[in-house]
Amino acid sequence: MNRAWFILWALVVYQVAAWAFAPQKPAEPARPTDGPGYGSNEAIFVHGRASTRHEATLAFERPYGSRCAGEGRRQFISSVSGYYTRRQNETERYPETFGKPGADYIAKQWSTGEDKRIERLTQEAYAQGYLQPSDFDDLARKAVEAIVRGERVTVRSCAS
Repeated sequence: MNRAWFILWALVVYQVAAWAFAPQKPAEPARPTDGPGYGSNEAIFVHGRASTRHEATLAFERPYGSRCAGEGRRQFISSVSGYYTRRQNETERYPETFGKPGADYIAKQWSTGEDKRIERLTQEAYAQGYLQPSDFDDLARKAVEAIVRGERVTVRSCAS
């Protein structure tokens, strides 16, 4: 009986090892669709974009003095970062998922009048020294750098 258990144990170990160390087929990336450029949950994302815009707008409406230090600065950078992180992420992901229709759709979604206002306020905040691209994580930094390209810092408001 002891030998039968050993053989059964050896077969189980062999099977588990074969599963664990067998070469895996690389997963094929999802192919972009030629549909409308967005998925079935888009209404949720539209609402999320509106909320993100609102938070960024509120950040720019806070008193200028609170942008330089402490909790006020953290909230200011966090709100602006949230906006640009979401914007950059969607700008990169929609074309990957939905192809050219997704790229066209998301470009239109992020070019509203409110988005243009946030861009202008970002440029002004940069020029006045309230923010720098280095204040943001990778995704947000990429978007902010594109927005402030060509702008010059004219005042160092937070340098005191």
